[in-house]
Amino acid sequence: MSFEIKKLTSDLKEDYLSFFESVEFSEHPHWADCYCYSFHFTGRTEEWQRDRNRSCVSDMIDKGSMKGYLAYHKGRVVGWCNANNRLNYQLLTQTYELKDPDHTKICSIVCFLVHQDFRRQGIMQLLLEKIVNDYSSLQYDYLEAYPRSEETSTEKLYRGPLDFYTRNGFELIREGENLHTVRRKL
Repeated sequence: MSFEIKKLTSDLKEDYLSFFESVEFSEHPHWADCYCYSFHFTGRTEEWQRDRNRSCVSDMIDKGSMKGYLAYHKGRVVGWCNANNRLNYQLLTQTYELKDPDHTKICSIVCFLVHQDFRRQGIMQLLLEKIVNDYSSLQYDYLEAYPRSEETSTEKLYRGPLDFYTRNGFELIREGENLHTVRRKL
């Protein structure tokens, strides 16, 4: 199969939103509310609502603050990766123990989502290669990711599995009880 990777822009907003509305979250139905907004959200629990999250993400896409990449197959979105400057993720900067917390040239990868019909076909690899290429040209110093400590269900591996990162040149820089921090020099 062939896939095309595109950087998220406001022109692709409807593709992005439609993708999140087409994915089935059978293991974790409450994740259907996310729209990949969780790392940007720092509000109260009662504020976490599907329509509100969709609206916030829509505004972020229009403003250019929601960043990442869409994977297409025959014109249809089949995958997504949320990758952005680490300091743009409010949840990450407030709740994670970060190495070099004020470093401005680190791109964080916080989510991979591949439609269930297209898993195990190399989409994550293609997304990562695009991120490496783009953020290298932006003169970033590192890519960073936060995989879970233990292997778990496919849906809980939304941050990507540890072995995926180590196979792609990431080094383990922090071992945590529930998650690790891995980093790759660009």
